[in-house]
Amino acid sequence: MTSPAPAPAAPPTILIVDDEPVVLFALKETLERERFHVVACQSPLKALAILAERDFAVIISDQRMPEMLGLDFLIESRRIRPQASRILITAVLALPTIVDAINKGEIFRFVAKPWLREELIATVRNAVQRHDLVTHNIELQRETSMLNAQLTTANAALAGRVADLEQQRQRLDAANQELAEKYDHSLELCRRILTAYDPVLGGQAKALVEFAEQMAATEEFDETQRHALRAAARLCDLGLIGMPREMLRAFRTKPDQLTEHERGMMHNHPVYSQTLAALVDPRTETGEIIRAHHERFDGRGYPDGLAGEGISWPARCLAVAVGFVESGLPKAAAIEAVLAKSGSAYDPEAVRLFLKVSNLVQLPRQVREILLHELEPGMVLANGIYSPHGLLLIGEGQALSPGTITKIRSHNQVTPISQRLLVYS
Repeated sequence: MTSPAPAPAAPPTILIVDDEPVVLFALKETLERERFHVVACQSPLKALAILAERDFAVIISDQRMPEMLGLDFLIESRRIRPQASRILITAVLALPTIVDAINKGEIFRFVAKPWLREELIATVRNAVQRHDLVTHNIELQRETSMLNAQLTTANAALAGRVADLEQQRQRLDAANQELAEKYDHSLELCRRILTAYDPVLGGQAKALVEFAEQMAATEEFDETQRHALRAAARLCDLGLIGMPREMLRAFRTKPDQLTEHERGMMHNHPVYSQTLAALVDPRTETGEIIRAHHERFDGRGYPDGLAGEGISWPARCLAVAVGFVESGLPKAAAIEAVLAKSGSAYDPEAVRLFLKVSNLVQLPRQVREILLHELEPGMVLANGIYSPHGLLLIGEGQALSPGTITKIRSHNQVTPISQRLLVYS
C-alpha cells in the first residue's frame, strides 16, 4: 500500500496597496498569473487593519497615496508583521531616502514606475524567498531555544543524578572500607586468639603471614588467589584451638608417642580450621587452601591425600611456608630441610617461589615451651613470669642466670607457678 502524496504547498500570499485602481488591477493580474495569491487594497489604513488579522509573505505598496506615504505605511506594517518582505513602488526616485530605508530594514526592495514585468516578478520571488528564510530561521531559533531549554533541564537533572551517584559511590566506598577494616580486624583477632591459646602457634602464624604477603606480591597469582592465600595464612591453624596443649607439644617434639586417635585429631585440624575460618571468610578458595595446607605433593599428606596439581597452587605454596615455619630449625637448616623434600612433600616450583621471597621476610624469634626443671642459664624468657597477685617476678626478654633460676624454683615451691614457661630458641 503506497502512502498518499503530500499535499501541494499553498501559494504565497501577497498584499498590494495602491490608491490607483488601474495600477492595482495590473499588479494583481501580473502576480496571479505567476500563481501568487494576491490581496489588493486601495487604502493603506484598511491594509493595516487586514495585516492585523492575517499574515502575508510580501507587502507591496505605492509611495504616493493620499492617506499616507507608502514608506510610512511599510514602516508601520513592519511593526505588525516584521517577517513580511516589503517592496516600495515609486515613480519619484529619492535615492538617499530609499537606500536609507533598505539599510534600516524597513523595505526589502524598491521598484521604479513604470516597472518591467520580469524585474517585478523576480523581485517578488526574491521577496518570497527572503520571507521563507526569515520564517524558517525564526522557527529554527524557536526550536533551538526549546531544545536548549530541554538540554539545560536535562543537564541539571543529569548533574543531580551524577551528584547522587557520587554520594552513593562515596557511601559505598566508605562501607567497603569499613567492611575491609572489619575483615582485617577479624583476621588479626583470630591470630591473637591463636597466640593467646598457644604463643608458639601465634609466632608461627605471624611468620606465615609474612611469607604469604611476600609470595602474594609476586605475579604468580591472580587477585582471587592473592586474597585467599593471605587469609589462609592467618586462619589455617584455627582448628588447633581446643586441642590439649600436651598433645600439641607432643606433636611438635615426639609425634611417635601420639595415639592413633590423637594423631587422627591432629591430621583433621585442617578440616576444623576450614570450618571455623568460614565464619570469618566464607570464600570457597580460602577454605580449600586451608584444608590443603598439609597435603603433600606426592599424595602422602592429610586430610584428603591429594597429590600434584590436584592441590591448588596457593595451597602448594602455603604448604612450603608451613613446613619451613613448623620445623623450628634455624633459617639455614630449615631451608635445607625444605629443599630435601622438594619433589616429594613440596611442589618444586612452589619451593623455588618460597626461596625467592624468603630473604624478604624478617622472621620472628622462635619460641618453645619448656618445663620448670629444663630451665638453664643463658635462656631468654619469651614471656614474663608473674605471682598469683599479678606481681611481675621476671620480665620478658630477660636472660636467665643460675641465681634467677634458683629464685624461680624456690618461688614455685612456696607458691606454684601456674603459667607456661616460654623461652626463645
